[in-house]
Amino acid sequence: MAGTLTLRLDAPEKTRALGEAVGRLAGPGCYICLYGDLGAGKTTFVQGLAAGLGVTEAYITSPSFALVNEYAGRLTLYHIDLYRLSGPDDLADIGFSEYPGAGVAAVEWPERAGEYLPDERLDIFIEYDGEGRSIRLAAYGKSCEALLEAICRTS
Repeated sequence: MAGTLTLRLDAPEKTRALGEAVGRLAGPGCYICLYGDLGAGKTTFVQGLAAGLGVTEAYITSPSFALVNEYAGRLTLYHIDLYRLSGPDDLADIGFSEYPGAGVAAVEWPERAGEYLPDERLDIFIEYDGEGRSIRLAAYGKSCEALLEAICRTS
């Protein structure tokens, strides 16, 4: 059973701040799966995540066409965008099973990975309604449940 946390954030800066808090707490091998419609705030969250991981890259963008962007920080951040993939069979072409290694993988549109998603992960569901964001975090596996507990203590 996954541990969960639901937050209501009223500004993009707060979404970025949540991502930064997660980045400060994330450990090696962490998979963070980001669910939400276009424009919901997935990339905003990843920008904060990058800051929390100590990434000094000036501008973090969604890798929609490159599929994977890699950023050096305290831990390497692999920002993976599966939007353009037609399904799980395309994952072998990008070496999906090799991520994140000793880094952190932030995966946008993870539903396209199907059964290739790891059992141990932090799922983040972002819904934007024009006035703010509802963000639900669900942790699967011991290390991600410990990460969620740490996030709860800092929220």
